[in-house]
Amino acid sequence: MESKGECMLIVTTNEIAGRQVAEYLGIVSGDAIVGANIFRDLFARVRDIVGGRAGGYEKALGGAKESAMEDMVGQARNLGANAILAVDLDYETIGDSMLMVSACGTAVRLA
Repeated sequence: MESKGECMLIVTTNEIAGRQVAEYLGIVSGDAIVGANIFRDLFARVRDIVGGRAGGYEKALGGAKESAMEDMVGQARNLGANAILAVDLDYETIGDSMLMVSACGTAVRLA
């Protein structure tokens, strides 16, 4: 992710090959909750029966993931980080029509 010309390295691993961590700044996270409308639900159920991909859900999940990641990166930038290690993405359903994506990782300053 890039913002204002500065690159934030985001990895799912605990280290970045060839780079040393100068400082651990803490855990950062971001969450996004999106509603799945009734028509998308209906079409997804039909698609589940006849096969195929549920494009509406994929688009909603993609947007929620992007929002959660942006929130996490914003927290890391506020701490002075230039990388986030051990990133984990979690997906949950809330009730019958809400989708939640959580992104969590460790903000660090690389040497």
